[in-house]
Amino acid sequence: QVRLVESGGGLVQAGGSLRLSCAASGLTFSNYAMGWFRQAPGKERDFVAAISWSSGGTTYYADSVKGRFTISRDNAKNTVYLQMNSLKPEDTAVYSCAAKGFTATVRVIDYAYWGQGTQVTVSS
Repeated sequence: QVRLVESGGGLVQAGGSLRLSCAASGLTFSNYAMGWFRQAPGKERDFVAAISWSSGGTTYYADSVKGRFTISRDNAKNTVYLQMNSLKPEDTAVYSCAAKGFTATVRVIDYAYWGQGTQVTVSS
């Protein structure tokens, strides 16, 4: 059974930083691309960042987070990270990690496995 568990969310002031983690189990982690998505209240789930299957793999970012967020992975620990710097109130959302085979994409529909999410709240 595939399981993705996010951690690291919380309340932070604007301009602050948080580091999200997503621990995966039940799959061959190194064969999967990993993505981060977020959903604010009343809005659709949006793409944030993704990284292809290999360590040091190709990364993709939404324009709204480019230059502020960094996605990385540690295949030895079956974990993907999202370092979030210079946070803004508009970054407030539930952040979820997701997995799909090999190549990363930006589409929600492409990802087969999802975590429950972790709340990130940025105060102004």
